[in-house]
Amino acid sequence: MKIKLSHLLLGGAVVVSAAAFAPDGGKKAQSGRPAKFIDSANFDFSVKPGDDFFDYANGTWIKGNAIPAKETRWGSFNILHQENTDKLLGLLAEVSKTPGQLKGSLKQRVGDLYTSGLDSMAIEKRGYDPIKADLARIDKIADLNGVVNELILLRVNGDASPLFGSGVGADSKHPNVNIVDFRQGGTSLPDRDYYLKDNDRNKKILEAYKKYIVALFTLTGTSADDAAKNAGTILTMETALAKAQLSRVELRDPKISYNKYAVADFDKLTPHLNWTQLLPQMKLNGVDTVNVSQPGFFKSADALLASTSVDDWKTYLKWNMLKGSASALSSPFVKANFEFSSALSGQKVQTPRTERMANLVDGSVGELLGQLYVEKYFTPAAKQYMVGLVNNLKSVLGDRIKRLEWMSDATKQKALAKLNAFTVKIGYPDQWQNYTGLVIERNDYYGNLKRISKWRYNYNVSQLGKPVDKKRWGMTPPTVNAYYNPSNNEIVFPAGILQFPFFDFKADDAVNYGGIGAVIGHEMTHGFDDQGRQFDADGSLRDWWTKDDADKFKTRADQVVAQYNAFTVLDTLHVNGKLTLGENLADLGGLNIAYEAFKKTKEGQSTTKIDGFTPDQRFFLSWAQVWRGSQRPESAAQRILTDPHSPEKYRCNAPISNIDAWYAAFNIQPGDQNYKKPEDRIHVW
Repeated sequence: MKIKLSHLLLGGAVVVSAAAFAPDGGKKAQSGRPAKFIDSANFDFSVKPGDDFFDYANGTWIKGNAIPAKETRWGSFNILHQENTDKLLGLLAEVSKTPGQLKGSLKQRVGDLYTSGLDSMAIEKRGYDPIKADLARIDKIADLNGVVNELILLRVNGDASPLFGSGVGADSKHPNVNIVDFRQGGTSLPDRDYYLKDNDRNKKILEAYKKYIVALFTLTGTSADDAAKNAGTILTMETALAKAQLSRVELRDPKISYNKYAVADFDKLTPHLNWTQLLPQMKLNGVDTVNVSQPGFFKSADALLASTSVDDWKTYLKWNMLKGSASALSSPFVKANFEFSSALSGQKVQTPRTERMANLVDGSVGELLGQLYVEKYFTPAAKQYMVGLVNNLKSVLGDRIKRLEWMSDATKQKALAKLNAFTVKIGYPDQWQNYTGLVIERNDYYGNLKRISKWRYNYNVSQLGKPVDKKRWGMTPPTVNAYYNPSNNEIVFPAGILQFPFFDFKADDAVNYGGIGAVIGHEMTHGFDDQGRQFDADGSLRDWWTKDDADKFKTRADQVVAQYNAFTVLDTLHVNGKLTLGENLADLGGLNIAYEAFKKTKEGQSTTKIDGFTPDQRFFLSWAQVWRGSQRPESAAQRILTDPHSPEKYRCNAPISNIDAWYAAFNIQPGDQNYKKPEDRIHVW
């Protein structure tokens, strides 16, 4: 089954305009680093640290740095992402300037993919020609069998994944073995609640969605009346599918999504989808067992398949083709796509085409472009530093587990075995994916994207019958993020995040431990959060806890849920403590681990001030500036529904309110808004 990776930060592409962390709004020292690693010019001294540490540490910077029009957020992650994008743009400009490089070489494919995406004249000239044959084929469907065959064809050709999700991945209870996994899907909006919850915000999104559907159908020659009718049909069908889907909170329990079926039994569950016949059409041969992540959804989807007219299914299939290709067609399609995206996110203007194409190349052939990136921008010294830091933090987490007063020795031993079994990946893969057989043409942008999608599908299904390839990465080297993969029991840190404000060789230990140290601790804690704790040292979904220990963990986890549920983000919208539980546990654990490791350093044991701040103060201020930033209200509202991460303010403020050292460092007193009595402070890992 497919395993959800636990990331440090999610929420879509976060591209930002270039600026720095210096208080003058952008200047850096000649070294390329900020003039000060902790700069009080960014603070808002009108705010007490104990009332709102996030605003205290970041308020002046936020007031002086409005969200750029092309962004939905603006802050530390975004700035670093922009700096990496600028580096990629330089690499791409160099590699793409000379056509005719050796066909199939790294530089030819990277350079020509980027060039094809910048050839706006050719893209405009083609209009929607690239998908005309697909739409005409769908028009010729005559019966339900034709509908089902098209569902499969769109998937195999890399065009779309209508009705449901599928793929080949590690079997959660046998993590060295690949299995076919089927998942709920079929909807277009980011979450099922957009269809199901009746409120003013969702009504606006649904109206924007209808407008988008009408726009794309009209651009392909459909009359306005028929396009409006199509919008109604699609919304009705997708609402029915949304009602059948499990919520994101329900999906946090990996046991719910582990349901093995013999193929013959899966056939019985969905009488109108004959998987015995369909699996070979999907290039999945010799399959006798599959995992059906949400059986109830497939039962409902099959019923919808039978009860809905063929004409309505043709409309639905055309829509899947249109929405999947709109951003790659001529400018009227791209404009309509952006207008709908803007209604969801609040983004004011389209990201420049060069940046969109740089990020597309990174997302499409990232381990080709990544080789160029790490060759120029990632040093062996940075990797070696990270290895030492990870080992330090592993040792600290081990000590903390041994000292847990709420956990029995039996469970502690298994927790320590899991910790010691962690695989650590830093910077970039040891073995690069070279996308063997993928053809990229300099003058065929849409064709390139289709071939990439088809290659990815074929590569994925080719893994069936092979051992799980644990050398593969889930992120590209320039990515400003990190993740934990429970099936591999691995923590992964791409090169892109190993820069300021997370890490700098010239920074003091307080800054590095409050930055990248807390990131490392965060990913380690994911191995023991509400999801990760259900996987053992080998990555198997298996209960290794005593019942009493599991109950005690849940009691503490419920306290974390309650703390975050109390935070109001936007008018009546609160943080969803259950959806964000795993990330909140990881933030709390990661910061505790990093602080204890920091206190083992020479600086951590001293009281010498730098720029007016003690080492302990600099540690917590480093943590706060990692989360520095602001977000548009539309994007914030979408995150509450879809993102398992809490908003940045609460990622900063909530964990520290449970850490005694923060109280001592900033003299936090009863009566301060973020003060918690010692007996109320939450301790998990």
